[in-house]
Amino acid sequence: QFSDEMGVTMILVPAGEFGMGSEADTAVAECKELCSTCSCTRSSFVNAEPFHQVYLDDYYLDRTEVTNALYAACVQAGACTPPAENSSSSRSSYYGNADYADYPVIHVDWNQARAYCEWRGADLPTEAQWEKAARGADGRIYPWGDTFDGSKTNFCDSNCAYDWAFSEWDDGYGDTAPVGSYPEGASPYGILDMAGNVWEWVQ
Repeated sequence: QFSDEMGVTMILVPAGEFGMGSEADTAVAECKELCSTCSCTRSSFVNAEPFHQVYLDDYYLDRTEVTNALYAACVQAGACTPPAENSSSSRSSYYGNADYADYPVIHVDWNQARAYCEWRGADLPTEAQWEKAARGADGRIYPWGDTFDGSKTNFCDSNCAYDWAFSEWDDGYGDTAPVGSYPEGASPYGILDMAGNVWEWVQ
């Protein structure tokens, strides 16, 4: 790993093959096991088929999601535009509030995400690069393994207002959590928040 000019830690994902994609039937079974109120249809997961081997050269990826503070630095430099909203689902003041400087930036579209990466002298990862960084080379379902563990990720739990919330878990947050809050949920390469917290853009 190394830190770039912004002080952001980046992790090396080594070259090699990994198993990309999944079988829709496997995903449906996992969905039904975890969420009894969800619509777990095969059509929801068929675009991930087939599970196949992909070779990638080595590359670097940020260790954590992009924070509000880092994105704000890009805005201040004139290379990025502000997020579409300054609030989060449970906080009226979020982006621009110092209390949430280390939380992930939200309400940015693909073009804004790409502009941020270019400002950093990088680019958005491809879908394959993101997936390998998340699941490693052994085809695991989650960054930490094949069994869901609500203590290793921030997700819609008992603090979440949606009807599909996992009420038996409590991750301590109403929506986003500070980046890197779940070190035990790291991917095989030590990259954090690859499952949960916020959705992430790829090329």
